[in-house]
Amino acid sequence: MTDQKYTYGDLYRQGVLVLNEDEDARLDARLLLEEVCGTDLQTLLVYPETPVSQEQAARYMELLKRRAGHEPTAYILGKTEFMGLPFIVTGDVLIPEQDSEILVETALSAFRGGLVLDLCTGSGCLVLSLLKLYNESNHGKTFRSVRAVAGDISDKALAVARRNAAALSLSDAVSFRQGDLFDVVQKEEEGCFDLLISNPPYIRTDVIGTLREEVACREPYMALDGGADGLSFYRRIAAGAGAVLKNHGRLIVEIGYDQGEAVRELFTAAGFDSVCVLQDYGHRDRVVIGEKNV
Repeated sequence: MTDQKYTYGDLYRQGVLVLNEDEDARLDARLLLEEVCGTDLQTLLVYPETPVSQEQAARYMELLKRRAGHEPTAYILGKTEFMGLPFIVTGDVLIPEQDSEILVETALSAFRGGLVLDLCTGSGCLVLSLLKLYNESNHGKTFRSVRAVAGDISDKALAVARRNAAALSLSDAVSFRQGDLFDVVQKEEEGCFDLLISNPPYIRTDVIGTLREEVACREPYMALDGGADGLSFYRRIAAGAGAVLKNHGRLIVEIGYDQGEAVRELFTAAGFDSVCVLQDYGHRDRVVIGEKNV
């Protein structure tokens, strides 16, 4: 590579060829090139003849090799975007997906302030997006202060979530705690939460091995495994949510595309009212919401 001259457009086209078996090859090739060169989409569209140094070209090829080896682009970059906000991600947390944004949007429409509980918080993308966007939408208005408790069984995931909270200036608004589901709730907090949100593990154990390698072999197994039928966490959440929520508090969870009816029945059997299943933008069941009404 020592004598070869490179342009931005040439490297991008080479990147697409290297990743041609990936359905997101063009996007991934561009994002990796932008990371190496410190550029944006405009550079590719308007200045494709921009020269690129041999060092940058070599670095780009290293990142392409990692992506071709099925390492997710978000892990390579160490970051991704969710709800229009930047989030740090590592191999210790699931990569936030656009499908999950419907949960935050549902919560924003149902929430009137108060105390939030986020179980299986991972990167913290759900609760941090909710708090950030809720505050922005109510800027200058009179509204209830918002605070949150966010729990996860993984201390490494919580370390990532704390970094994201700091980056979004929300460290003072969220208490991150390690524990298994409701173990993170203190005795004096029982019956105090206005909203409970969660994106728990929901993949059936026997299905995990059939997922794309980027998911099955790269994302944390404990954040995927929902037990033999994929519903083990929903049973526990349904059973314990009533004790931590205020009357008229809302319970909102993300689900797999084929779990809507099963989770709706679990919530109804646990005594929640107005339980309904909401779809994502791909018209697949994605969220179940219910209300505590004693």
